Amino acid sequence: MNKFRLLAIAFVFSATSLFANTIANPEVKASEVRKQIVELVESSNISIDDAVTVNITFTFSSEGEIVVLKVDSKDKQVLSFVRKSLNSKKLENPGRANKYFTMPITIE
Repeated sequence: MNKFRLLAIAFVFSATSLFANTIANPEVKASEVRKQIVELVESSNISIDDAVTVNITFTFSSEGEIVVLKVDSKDKQVLSFVRKSLNSKKLENPGRANKYFTMPITIE
């Protein structure tokens, strides 16, 4: 009887862990993430002297906040603009946490 209880408990734990791992998080499309980031950049009050296109590498925290990792620009004004307008901002539908995204953005 003791072995049966142990076997039943082991089965319950393995079944719940199996189903817990297969719960799918809905994937957010990259185009949707890009659209939300462009809206954040456009709504920013800060202005840049010249139009510039930069590649931004970022990820999302577990709370859904943007974490800017790298900006391909040496212009301090552009770096400051990107960090102020994107860093620690929450998106409506963020991408998967700890996945790296790279996207070009034109700042005018």
